[in-house]
Amino acid sequence: MTGQWKRLAKRAAIGAGLEASWLLASAGRMRAARGRGVVFTLHHVRPHAPQAFEPNAHLEITPGFLDGALRQLRRDGYRFVPLDALPALLAEPEGARPFAAFTLDDGYRNNLEHALPVFERHQAPFTVFVAEGFAEGSHSIWWETLAILLRQAPELRFDFGRGKERLALDSPQQQWNAFDRFAAYIHRSDEASAVVAIDLLARENGIEPTDITRDLVMGPGELQWLAVRPLAALGAHTISHRALARLPEAEARIEMQVSADYIEALTGIRPTTIAYPYGTPEAATGREARIAGNLGFTVAVTTQPGLPAVGRTAYLPRISLNGFYQKRRYVSALASGIPLKLMGR
Repeated sequence: MTGQWKRLAKRAAIGAGLEASWLLASAGRMRAARGRGVVFTLHHVRPHAPQAFEPNAHLEITPGFLDGALRQLRRDGYRFVPLDALPALLAEPEGARPFAAFTLDDGYRNNLEHALPVFERHQAPFTVFVAEGFAEGSHSIWWETLAILLRQAPELRFDFGRGKERLALDSPQQQWNAFDRFAAYIHRSDEASAVVAIDLLARENGIEPTDITRDLVMGPGELQWLAVRPLAALGAHTISHRALARLPEAEARIEMQVSADYIEALTGIRPTTIAYPYGTPEAATGREARIAGNLGFTVAVTTQPGLPAVGRTAYLPRISLNGFYQKRRYVSALASGIPLKLMGR
């Protein structure tokens, strides 16, 4: 089975699980799975422009879906809270009204243009996690670079470690195969060097990666404007968006500390929240949670699925609102905690 078929099969299985979870939640079953509340992960919020090859489609939802999700959560009895309130909320006695917190990673400009109006309409606080290198346009976003490069180039030649290879890109399947190989290369190599190599390949094909970053991500002025909105908060997301667990401890600490310094310099407010880049178990470990606590972060979030629990705010799970599952009933299902129980989590 090819990688693309595996992805489709996995997506279908998750969709079926969400349907089953929604039916159970609607019937009032497994109420204890809900927990105290939920923290949602988002990235892009923008109108969808369909492409034959969309490797980052899971990172994108529409403003209309976000609006529907907030309406559904309100109907389900959730109160909308700022992320930095979670330590106090988790210390409340059990039985309080469940909460929902919203986080958006990477600082995309569409968070300002399309997400902010929706959050303001529903009076829902939210946190945008800012990577300094993205905001300053000094670092590329490799997954965004690859999406454009693999769509535009008829073929590429690249050295994955055994000499240059030819990559045919005549079909979406070939584009997907190439994307998977590049992603694996990023995660098994020195990440900074691998990104430099991909950036060079893009430039050889007439694409400037930092132009993509500047086009997609809010700059300092926009971040300052967003930060004064009553419902918005900025959190740290490192400098370079590298997997922290793969860095020496001193370097990981600098990435986290300087990211907070940057936001404080922009806004005058030092952030107490941070999102670990990638947020997977391989990218963020207990070491990073310890560093975050030592640096004064009171909430640090992963992308690992789960519901927040008392005493774990330095390594907090989140639930993804992603582009493959944009149905209001799925929001209810995800917030219910039932999918996690069905997966044995």
